This record gives sequence, structure tokens and C-alpha cells, in this order.
Amino acid sequence: MTDTPFALTDLGALAGLADHLPVADAAAAAAAMARQDSLTKPPGALGRLEELAAFMAGWHGVAQPRIDRAQALVFAGNHGICDQGVNPFPQAVTAQMVANFQAGGAAINQLCREFGADLSVIALELDRPTADFTQAPAMGAAECLEALNRGAAAVDPTADVILLGEMGIGNSTIAAALCSALFDGDVADWVGPGTGSDAGGVARKQAAIRAGLARHAAVLDDPAAVLAALGGREQAAICGAVLAARAARIPVILDGFICTAAAAVLQAADHRLLDHCQVGHVSAEPGHKRLLTAINKRPVLEFDMRLGEGSGAALALGILRAALACHNGMATFGEAGVSEA
Repeated sequence: MTDTPFALTDLGALAGLADHLPVADAAAAAAAMARQDSLTKPPGALGRLEELAAFMAGWHGVAQPRIDRAQALVFAGNHGICDQGVNPFPQAVTAQMVANFQAGGAAINQLCREFGADLSVIALELDRPTADFTQAPAMGAAECLEALNRGAAAVDPTADVILLGEMGIGNSTIAAALCSALFDGDVADWVGPGTGSDAGGVARKQAAIRAGLARHAAVLDDPAAVLAALGGREQAAICGAVLAARAARIPVILDGFICTAAAAVLQAADHRLLDHCQVGHVSAEPGHKRLLTAINKRPVLEFDMRLGEGSGAALALGILRAALACHNGMATFGEAGVSEA
């Protein structure tokens, strides 16, 4: 890991960035799997837990990785697309929920406390929503870059794992818009109820996204430009945090649909940019399964959750800790005096 801060100076640099970022240590991952095969259990008997232990070993560069510090980051933003009636709740709820996070009253606070993660909540100009993307780009390139770098700056380079989440009224529309722009499928394939939209609300979301795609058709082949045109500040910040974590060789657990859709901008720019990421859970929001297929990611959990705010990532942290507890704490056959034959 490194103490060198990560910052991006040009959105256009995303496409070639993977060539300059660390990769997993294959030898450490192989050593972790060799240890798994020596533990007092049949090979492969712990299933996904073994894979997660090897994943952590590869990114930490040691055969027996540990989690001494887990950092949870929740980014919050507001969106001009709410002018199109896509949200059943007022945008004031974003700031109210940020206050709830800060007071310790949300689900993410309880999960972070239970599974040992330090939570930081970063509000991104909540009094100044992004532009309505049916009328103009949601953000200019400089504004998008600033939000991305705020996300990067929030990452603690001494952390052993980063959990990412978000809060923002209207951002399920943003997530569906990003997916519609970056991946195949009709807009209707990506749009769900979000925080509780009825059929009319879902129809307004679809109409707004189609209008946005038509307005910004000229940039849809450029993932970085798509982020600026259709995304939000919290989506850009998530991208920045993912990249800063990669630069510091820190594994990342993404949350649900909205968080994964933000990170998928990086996947669309270069699939290698998400190699250090796990997806904590598959959301009940219908577009998430389709997105996971598109980016070739298997979630850790499937619990029918759709809360956001990093809750699925925090729950998956408990599984990750369990994987490493078994990996590091179990006896080998030799240590236990158990015959392997």
C-alpha cells in the first residue's frame, strides 16, 4: 500500500489508467489457496470463503491477509433530473438522511458498528443539484473531475478494505441512465421503482432517461463523458474512491445497484479497473442482476435488499471477516495431527 494521494487531472485519462495501476499479486493469491488446501477440511469445502481469502491475499500481497481497518464511505448528492418528477420523495430528504447518518441512526451505522467499519459520510454540494440531464449535461467536465477527486481524497490509504455506498434522492434514475448508456438493452430493462415509485413514476423515469440519451447521443461512446452528462456528484466520487483504492492496493466492496452502476463507468472504460472490487450483494432493484451480468461480477450475498447507503457492502464485510478468520485461524492437517489420507 502507498501513502501517495491519488488524483486525476483529466477525465479522458480513464481509458489508459489501468496500465499504470497496481495489479493483484498472483503469487500471494496462490500461496493463500495452497494454505486453504492444507487446512483441516476437504479442499474447496468452504466454497466462496476460500475465494474471498485468496482475493484479499492477492491485493494485500501476503498469503495471510488481515483486516485491521475497514473504511466505509457514503457519498451524498442531489440531482437536477428530479425536476422531471422521477422521485417520490423531496430532495430535502438527502440532507435529512445525511444528518441521520451523522447522528448514528441509520442502518449503515448499525452494520458498520457490528462488523467493525469506520464510517465517513461525504455530502457533495447538496444545496446545488446537478443540472437536469434532459436539458443539459448534468455536470461539466471540471465539475465531474472535482467530485471524482473528492471521492479519491476520502480514501484512507492505510485501510485494509474500503466499503462504498451512496445517498441521493433521484439517483436510481441516474443509475439506470448510466446503465442504459453504457450497456445494451432497452431503458425499461434498467428502470425499477427505486425508493417506491408507482407505475406513473417508473414511466416518468423511463421518459426522462430516453430524453437524456437522445440529447447526449454524441458522447455515449465515451464512458467518462457519459459520467459527466448523465451522472451525479456521488457517482463521480464513487469512481474516484475506487481508483484511489486501486492505487493503494486496497480491495473494495461495492454496494447495490446505484453504487455498482457508478463503478461500471470504470468497467466500461477498461474492465481491469474493477479487478480489485467485490460486489457486496445483488439488489432487489431489477436492473442490478442485469448489470452484474454485464460486468461479470458475482455478488457476495443475495438478501433482497434495496436500501443503498452502503448497507449491503457492510453486511458483506462480515462475510469477508469470516473468510479471513477461517483462513488465518484454522489449523493445518500437520498442526492438528489429522491424517490427510
